[in-house]
Amino acid sequence: MPDLLSVVAVPAAAPATAATTAAGDTAWLLASAALVLLMAPGLAFFYGGMVRSKSVLNMMMMVFGALAVVMVVWVLVGYSLAFGDDLGGGLLGDPTQYAGFRGMLEADPEAPYPITIFAAFQGLFAVITVGLIAGAIADRTRFGTWLLFAALWTVLVYAPVAHWIFDFSSGDHVGGWMANRLGALDFAGGTAVEINSGAAGLAAALVLGRRVGFGRDPMKPHNLTLVMVGAGLLWFGWFGFNAGSALAANNTAAVVFVNTLLAGCTGLLAWLGVERFRDGHATSFGAASGVVAGLVAITPSCGSVTPIGAMLVGLVAGAVCALAVGLKYRLKYDDSLDVVGVHLVGGLVGTIIIGLLASSSVTGVDGLLYGGGADQLGKQLLAAGVTLAYSFTTTALLVWVLERTVGFRIDPDHEVAGVDLVIHAETAYDLHVSTGSGRPHFGHG
Repeated sequence: MPDLLSVVAVPAAAPATAATTAAGDTAWLLASAALVLLMAPGLAFFYGGMVRSKSVLNMMMMVFGALAVVMVVWVLVGYSLAFGDDLGGGLLGDPTQYAGFRGMLEADPEAPYPITIFAAFQGLFAVITVGLIAGAIADRTRFGTWLLFAALWTVLVYAPVAHWIFDFSSGDHVGGWMANRLGALDFAGGTAVEINSGAAGLAAALVLGRRVGFGRDPMKPHNLTLVMVGAGLLWFGWFGFNAGSALAANNTAAVVFVNTLLAGCTGLLAWLGVERFRDGHATSFGAASGVVAGLVAITPSCGSVTPIGAMLVGLVAGAVCALAVGLKYRLKYDDSLDVVGVHLVGGLVGTIIIGLLASSSVTGVDGLLYGGGADQLGKQLLAAGVTLAYSFTTTALLVWVLERTVGFRIDPDHEVAGVDLVIHAETAYDLHVSTGSGRPHFGHG
C-alpha cells in the first residue's frame, strides 16, 4: 500500500491546483471507504446463503457484530498500533499515539487527504478480515464470545500484521519491517487480510472442533440466491478495497481497477472449468466462489502485475482454490465455509505469484518471469510464511483460552436445534401460516 504521505503528481495534460488535487484524492478515498463498508453486508449475504437455514441469521450477525466491535476497537487503539510510530524492530506501532484518534482531527495542509478518512478506510479492512474468520467456525459458536474474540484478535493479530506490511516509513516516521526492511509487496492485503484471516480460520476451526454431523450429514448452502447477491456486492466493494488502496485518483488506481475486474472474471471461469471437468456441471455456487477466489489472489498483486498478469492470477487462483476446498474432507478439519480453501490458499497464491509476475512497468520491480531473478520471490515467500505462522499460532492460543474460560463453542444440543433460534430467538424463514383473526401483528412480540 502506498505511503500515507506520498503525493501523486498530476499529469501535465490535466493541470490542477494542489487544493483541487487534494479534493479529488479525498473524494476518492471517501468513496472507497464506503465501497469497503458495502463488503460487510455483501459478506453477510454471501456467508448467510452458504450456511444451513437454521444458522443464517447468526452468520449475518457475526459479520455485523464484528463490524461494530472492530471499528470501536480500531478507533480506541487499533489504528495507533498499526500506524503509530514504531516501538522497535518494525513490529508494532505506539498504542498511545493516536488512541481515540487523538491529534488527528485538525486539517494538515501538507497531507493529500485528511488522516481521519485514511484511518477509517484502514479500519474497514480490519472489519472485513475479522468477518472472514467467522465463516470457518459457522454454526457452532457463542455470539458474545465471538464479539470478545473479534476485539482481542484485532489488537493481538490484525494490528501488528497491518503495521508490518501497510505502515511505510516516511521522514521521521518508522514503519513496519515487511514493507520497509524486507521489501515485500502487498498492495491491498494478501498478507494482512487474506492469509491472516485464512490462517486464523484454520486455527479456530481446529481448536473448536468439527460440527455435529460433519462428514455424515449434508451441509449444503441453503440459499444460492443470497450467495450470488453477496458475491456481486463483494465484487463491487472490492474495487474500493483494491483501487482505493492507491490512496489517490490516479493512473495506479485505474490499473488496479482493471486488474481487479479481470482477475474476478478469470477466477470465475477457472473455477467453472474445474467443476465442469471434475463433476460434469458448472454451478452458480462455483461461479460465486470463483469470483471471490480471483479477487482474493489479485488483492496483493493488483498493483504489481499487468492486465495479462492479472488474468493469469485469476486463472491460477480459481483453479487451485476449486481443488483446495475439498482438502477439508480428506484432512477432516471443519472449515465451514471454505475460508481456508479460498482465502488462505488464494492469499498465498496472490502473494507468492508477485515474485513471478511482477512487472517493472507497473510497480518498478520485475518478478522472476520478467527477468528480475528470485530475490522478490524469496521476499514474498517469507512475508507469507511469517504471517501464516503468527496468525495461526496466536489465534489458536486465543481461541483455546476463550474456550477454557468463558466458553466459545455452543452445546451440541443447541447446535443441532439451530443457533438462530437458540442464540437470537429468531428464525430467518417463518413458514407458519396463522389461521386466527387475520389481523396483522407488528413489533417484536
